[in-house]
Amino acid sequence: MSVRSRIALAAALLASTALIAGNLPEQPKPAAVSAARPTLEQEWPGAARADLRDLTVEPQLFLDATTAVGTVTDGNFVRLVVEKDGIGRELRRLPAADEPRFEAMTVSGDELIWAESSGNRPVEIWAVRRDGGDARLLTADSGNTLFYGNQYDLVVANGRVYWVAGEGDETTQIRSVALTGGAVEVREEKGRWAQSAWPWLTDDTGAQSGTVRMRDQTTGRDVRVPFSGAEWGMCGPTWCRVMVMNGEGLARVDLMRLDGSDRRRIAGPNTQAAVSDVAVLDRFEILSEPGPEFDLTGVAGLIVHDLKTGRTVTLSAAADLAATKDGVLWWSTGTRDAAVWHTLDLRTI
Repeated sequence: MSVRSRIALAAALLASTALIAGNLPEQPKPAAVSAARPTLEQEWPGAARADLRDLTVEPQLFLDATTAVGTVTDGNFVRLVVEKDGIGRELRRLPAADEPRFEAMTVSGDELIWAESSGNRPVEIWAVRRDGGDARLLTADSGNTLFYGNQYDLVVANGRVYWVAGEGDETTQIRSVALTGGAVEVREEKGRWAQSAWPWLTDDTGAQSGTVRMRDQTTGRDVRVPFSGAEWGMCGPTWCRVMVMNGEGLARVDLMRLDGSDRRRIAGPNTQAAVSDVAVLDRFEILSEPGPEFDLTGVAGLIVHDLKTGRTVTLSAAADLAATKDGVLWWSTGTRDAAVWHTLDLRTI
C-alpha cells in the first residue's frame, strides 16, 4: 500500500481523535539519536539491498533484495511472475477481462503462497515451490475472506496455511488448509479478529483508542493492552505503536511493550507510520515524513527507527510506495511510468 494511502488513513483517524483528546500521558524519554541522522549506506553498509530500475512486475513480495514476485498485464492476460535479474518465471496466467486479483502473498520455507480471485470464482488459496514446478490449488473453500493488507493475512504454521473469514463483528472464522491441500478446518472465535504473528490473533483491525486485545490461539490466553483517551494504539505480540494526541493533532509516536513497559519516543508530530506492521522483525519501525507538498506530489520521506540502537536512519527523501513483508522492505521513487524500486533486506542487518 502506498505511503500516501496509509498517511491519509492515519490523518483521518488522528483528526477524529483530536477533538476528544485529553491531557497527554507522561512523556517518555526520547530514544538516543545522533545529531545527524545517518543514511542507509552509512548505518548498514553490509545489508543486502538493491536499486531496481528495470523491474517489469508490479511487486507484491520480495523473496530477497533482488527477487520480486508480482503481476504483469500483457494484452488479454494478467500474469503472476517471479522476476530476478530481468528473467521472469510465470506462475499463473488469468484473463484480464475477469479482473483477476492476487493478494495476501507470503513465503514459508520452499513454498510461495497466495490468495487469488477472478471473475465469479470464490477466493482460492494457491501455492508453488520456489525452486520450480507448477502452481497448485490448495482450496477454493475459503469462506468470506477478511484480508487487512498486512503481512499476516496468510500465516503458515505446522504445515498449514491460516486465514480469517466471517460476516460482521460477532464471530470470526479461523480457517486453515494443509500445504498439501485437502479439507479446510474451521474454528470460530467470538468477535472480530485479525491474524498476527503465529500463534497470535488481534482484535486491532485498524488503529484504535481504548483497549487492544491479543489472543494466543494455542492456549486461548488473552493479553489486554489499554490506551488512554489521548492515544491510538496498534499492537503485535511484542510491541505496540502508540500515536499520542494533543488538541492540535499528533504530538509524538511511541513504542512500548504490551504491558506498558520499555516505552520510548521514536518520532515527533511530523511523522506517520509508513506500513501497518508494528516493529518489523521486532526491531524496525518504518515511518514516513510528509513534506509541505505532500498533498500535491504524494511523496514523503521514508525513515526507519532501529529499536536495537535507538537511531533513526534515512532511506529516501521522496518515496511514493512503501511496503514490507517477510523481513524485506521495498519502496519506489520516480514516477509510475518510470519507477525505480528500492529494496532493503532487514534480515541481513
